[in-house]
Amino acid sequence: MLKKSLRKKFFQIRKKKYFEVKSGFFDPILKLLKKKFYSQNKIYMSLYYPSNFEVNVLKIFDILDFKRIVTLIPVLNKSSMKFHKWRSFEVLKVNKFGMLEPLNDKKFFIPHIMLVPLLSFDRLNNRLGYGGGFYDKYLNKCIKKNKNIITIGIAFSFQKYNKLPVSHSDVKLNYILTERGLR
Repeated sequence: MLKKSLRKKFFQIRKKKYFEVKSGFFDPILKLLKKKFYSQNKIYMSLYYPSNFEVNVLKIFDILDFKRIVTLIPVLNKSSMKFHKWRSFEVLKVNKFGMLEPLNDKKFFIPHIMLVPLLSFDRLNNRLGYGGGFYDKYLNKCIKKNKNIITIGIAFSFQKYNKLPVSHSDVKLNYILTERGLR
């Protein structure tokens, strides 16, 4: 019940305090990519199509080096999520959850780095999502295969909460990026 009330509270806060970010917001991610993946030819990076007053991650397209970075976006079904290639100019469709996703593409990819939406986060990098468990299920499954996936929660600093309630299936994020930087 606490998570449900926190979701409602932080959605209202984000709606009230939302502001548009500039592409420079994502500079810390580029520095991290250069540091962690300097010798890799292709880097698969997942992002999400922003909705409901989420940080506009599409601004990252203004500064990405597309020679090395392949962007992915989630495709959801009833209980799982997979990531498919997507470029900012490609057409999207509305899925049954009301979210935008790529048109049917049979091939999916496991990201090296994931930009993760959230409603709230705490000082331990715990994340409060929307309640569907899609990211947690995906990460719990994929981290068993690839422990090197880097997860970055994308938020505004006002979305921080002292200590979020967590369950055994919740996955802690590696980093949180806000307008104050990467932590």
